[in-house]
Amino acid sequence: MTFELTVDIAAPAPRVFAFVADFTTMPRWYSAVRRVERVDGTGDLGTRYEVHRDLPGGPALNEVAITGLTAGEEVTFTSLTGPTPFTYHYRVEPRGDATRLILEGTISGAGLPGPAGLLGPLAEKLFKRGMRENLGTLAALLRG
Repeated sequence: MTFELTVDIAAPAPRVFAFVADFTTMPRWYSAVRRVERVDGTGDLGTRYEVHRDLPGGPALNEVAITGLTAGEEVTFTSLTGPTPFTYHYRVEPRGDATRLILEGTISGAGLPGPAGLLGPLAEKLFKRGMRENLGTLAALLRG
């Protein structure tokens, strides 16, 4: 599944970018993420993280890397291992005192065990709704 979601955040673009580009902040705003540990790198291109998530099929572990980075503008995270292979590309656009955050991505449920991996359109709908809620939580955290 490919998707694009947008949220306007009442915070300056440098602040939004710094927060989103630091994958270790995800447990604060992404509901399925329980813990993130940096395993290699300094937060630049190639940095790798271990991500512990709660998925419909149970706990999951992914290794994720920064695979694209334009400082202050955009960052791409790609799962290297684990279920639900994904790529999340975040882009910030300054809007005066606010910021538009655009998330473009791909994700697959193919790695989920049992029926959860076969839900197709229903899973996509639930995922998009969950991601919108996550971005809403992120916007609330960064407001002001």
